[in-house]
Amino acid sequence: MYCARAGDRAPTAAAIIEVFNGEFAERENTVLCGGADEPMYEPAAAAASGRARISFRADYASSALHEVAHWCIAGRSRRDLPDYGYWYAPDGRSARQQAQFLEVEARPQALEWCFSQASGLRFRVSLDNLDEPPDGRTERCFGDAVVRAALRLRADGLPPRGERFLVALARRFRPAFRRADLLFSPDYLS
Repeated sequence: MYCARAGDRAPTAAAIIEVFNGEFAERENTVLCGGADEPMYEPAAAAASGRARISFRADYASSALHEVAHWCIAGRSRRDLPDYGYWYAPDGRSARQQAQFLEVEARPQALEWCFSQASGLRFRVSLDNLDEPPDGRTERCFGDAVVRAALRLRADGLPPRGERFLVALARRFRPAFRRADLLFSPDYLS
């Protein structure tokens, strides 16, 4: 588990935006923006500015990291589609819809966990279905899936944009952090 060290700087959503835009605005023609009611990815071809736009919820730093994780995983053809071409059902999903959501969500949350460690933010697994009462079994199973996905990322390597963002976050918020410092265990999810 991450503990603050001398020299570490607390991450804010605004600082995460600065890091992301500094790394990717020119190189990938993509900007990160907060203040959205709901997260959304808009490809460059559809954006008035001509730049792809990743919008995250309100001013939540963890939402910023999560949306960037989706972007880092999405391939080129997916990045040409609004919200990467994925369906999204808001709160109140059926059990089938929730199961489908959890199947595709473990890897982005695992990458978000990497980003959280590099920036010093606490990571929390999200079932993203606030209308459903908490179900400890589902939370544990999904948490285990996120841990497995995180361990695969650590063993196989992060996607290239994910690696670049991880290094940039660490440089800004945790200068002594190295990729080898990534720790994953179900114990860290409670």
